[in-house]
Amino acid sequence: MPNREDLQFSPYRVFQREEWARLRADTPMTLKESELEQLSGLIEELSVDEVETIYLPMSRLLNLYVAAAQQLHSVTSKFLGRTDGKVPFIIGVGGSVAVGKSTTARVLKALLARWPDHPRVDQITTDGFLWPNAELERRQIMDRKGFPESFDTARLLNFLASVKSGVKRVEAPVYSHFHYDILPDQKVVVENPDILIVEGLNVLQPARMPRDGQAIPFVSDFFDFSIYLDAEPEVIGEWYVARFMRLRTTAFRDPAAYFHQYASLSPDAAVARARDIWRSINLRNLEENIIPTRQRARLILRKAADHHIESVALRKL
Repeated sequence: MPNREDLQFSPYRVFQREEWARLRADTPMTLKESELEQLSGLIEELSVDEVETIYLPMSRLLNLYVAAAQQLHSVTSKFLGRTDGKVPFIIGVGGSVAVGKSTTARVLKALLARWPDHPRVDQITTDGFLWPNAELERRQIMDRKGFPESFDTARLLNFLASVKSGVKRVEAPVYSHFHYDILPDQKVVVENPDILIVEGLNVLQPARMPRDGQAIPFVSDFFDFSIYLDAEPEVIGEWYVARFMRLRTTAFRDPAAYFHQYASLSPDAAVARARDIWRSINLRNLEENIIPTRQRARLILRKAADHHIESVALRKL
């Protein structure tokens, strides 16, 4: 992300950690240290300081956004003479593989659910909307898994449209990182939440413009707020390798795991294989499809090499 000087004429206002922390105001800390352990990622350990400095101000900001959206919906319904029920507030969380999207989504879910006006907060990942491996192989794009074309975008758009329309019960497919595929017999159910957090690689990706002028919705059209997790590509690459090596000694050891083949590699060979996967697939996707969407986000969280968020960029209104 550009530094403060580069952003002086940009649509963002940049806050360093200390500045951002002061925006917490009187927001109470509602998470216990034991809960932080459960919310931490595979290679990213959450601290009380990180939650108090970064995530509590974020939860306060989002709570204000939710309240404003609810009020706007109420005013619009009154104008139209309708008695519509609540409309879920949808938050998109985007960024690279291994940058910490899931951890951020989990922490926000836990914090936002403790605000009294929106106790029901759900979370899904767009991984569930990847095409099954058999379809990826049929399309000859298995080596582009995670790229925009590897997702069933129409199904994802229909899911978000149903949630945003207030449908009481909406089902989404489930993806297993263990099996590296969609689980055909499993579904996750979203039941009219107050807030839905949607995290994924390409959630801020724009659609191609139609030549006939007909509307083609973007996934982000359904978001009320969007967050982008940012870090230097070289740093994210090291995080990817560290995560790969951790999984090599845990999940990959199970013979049923898709990546079990890597469990028997020597440490040097495993690192080399992880770097190859990062460079040939994930880095390409990051540079071609993910980084270009960064400034479509309402909020950009810039992470340092130690996983701590070093600055926050908030889009000006």
